Amino acid sequence: MEISNKSEYALLALLELASCYSRGESLQIRQMAELQNIPIRYLEQLLATLRRGGIIKSIRGAKGGYVLAREPRTITLLDCLTCIEGLDAIAPVSHQNSQNAENQVIQEVWQEACQAANAVLQQHTLQDLCERRNNHRQKDLMYYI
Repeated sequence: MEISNKSEYALLALLELASCYSRGESLQIRQMAELQNIPIRYLEQLLATLRRGGIIKSIRGAKGGYVLAREPRTITLLDCLTCIEGLDAIAPVSHQNSQNAENQVIQEVWQEACQAANAVLQQHTLQDLCERRNNHRQKDLMYYI
């Protein structure tokens, strides 16, 4: 299994929005694009999809931008990926015309793998990503005497 560029960029943008959530700040597209090195035109499309999916809200005006629609601890990674990729990305594809035993066994194992992946994505939230990023940043700090 592999994460698409589309999903990765969306999660990176959502990570930035989650970081600003507690301060009540919004982020503009330009800011998110610069922080995460995402092409602006592509980010615009992703944010529109996330807005339609109820993950984020847009704020108009001079201090406008985007904010999360709800707390980062309530938005799972599965919610985000479902919004971006659609239900097809998280549901295993079943080949009904595969009637032999070998194909059925392979499909059963593949379904188990997809269910396990979805369970992991359901357990982790945007808040978890923020905390992990902070932990990684602290590990990367070097102290000089």
